[in-house]
Amino acid sequence: MITAAPPLPAVTVPRVARLRGLGPHWYAAVMGTAGLASAGRALPAHAAGLPDLLAAVWALSLVLLVVLLTARALHWIHHRDQARADLLDPAVAPFYGCLSMALLAVGGGALTVGQRVLGTGAAVALDAVLFTAGTAVGLVAVVAVPYLMAVRHRVEPARATPAWLLPLVAPMVSAALGPLLVPHLPAGQPRATLLLACLALFGLSLFATLLMLAPVFARILSAPLPLALTPTLFLVLGPLGQSTTAVGKIADAAPGVVPAPCVRGLGVFVMLYGVPVMGFALLWLALAAAHVVRARRQGMGFTMSWWAFTFPVGTCVTGATALARHTGLVAYDWLAAGLYAVLVAAWSAAAFGTVRGLLSGELPAAPRTAPPAPRPGTARTRSDAAR
Repeated sequence: MITAAPPLPAVTVPRVARLRGLGPHWYAAVMGTAGLASAGRALPAHAAGLPDLLAAVWALSLVLLVVLLTARALHWIHHRDQARADLLDPAVAPFYGCLSMALLAVGGGALTVGQRVLGTGAAVALDAVLFTAGTAVGLVAVVAVPYLMAVRHRVEPARATPAWLLPLVAPMVSAALGPLLVPHLPAGQPRATLLLACLALFGLSLFATLLMLAPVFARILSAPLPLALTPTLFLVLGPLGQSTTAVGKIADAAPGVVPAPCVRGLGVFVMLYGVPVMGFALLWLALAAAHVVRARRQGMGFTMSWWAFTFPVGTCVTGATALARHTGLVAYDWLAAGLYAVLVAAWSAAAFGTVRGLLSGELPAAPRTAPPAPRPGTARTRSDAAR
């Protein structure tokens, strides 16, 4: 008598195994969520109940940061080979700049939004810790990633993508958020040191970004990016909006910290620098949006690169509000409100896609194996690095 074989036991994948695909680009979700809260707080007018809602959004970003820091630590412990491969992958290594910006964004949000939850003392302490850690990570990334790209990745300028800007813009986030801590330091040398350090970080990031924008812009003009990477075009808005925000915040914190002529000069610099840069940001926003519409029509689906729609647009919101303060033009208030509406829609789409992917098990997606390198010493690449 032949009997049916008993069913095989279901094979369950350990939860730690699912973390293998958890790359550093996941910190973009923290950046986007914290940016949604901080940009909303910067708007000139608030509806009833909005400050409480923004505080809840910031608290969510803090929870996400803690969860991701823990998950990434487990990733390095249990999947060290994949973590090292990510560092040697030119498509993934630039996303290590997201760790710095996630720390900084949540820390800055603690002072602008989180005081309603934490109180002033705890908010200042949290921001001081996260600002210090984020700035340190950012300074390491801005040196280490370009170094790896030169000596290990061996990439070609023709393969430039907007993601290359990520480690370079991290110090600019420090420059924009550091002035928030200036009033909480002792008067005199401590305040002046931090303020001028922020100005130095502004210059460091600005010139590095200008050098990188040339190959990125040339790549975009030569051919459209792959569909999955098209949302990364919005990353170019990050250094534009964040640098405008930075000069505005530095000028706001300058009175009583640096000599009066410097205060007046910084106020003038906000307009001379910020107005043209915001104009270019709007041009790039239109260009990037046109590419995204084209990619969507050709079948672009959701990937984690959709989070590129969030934080960069948020920096343009805060940049527009800085220009509104220093120019007195109501037009910039309206611009900020319009950009914030775009940010809310973008965050909603990215958050919905991420939650759906997590519930379905599609995320975090395991890295795909890339084809062999064309020549010795060339690191592997992934066409869908943002997934």
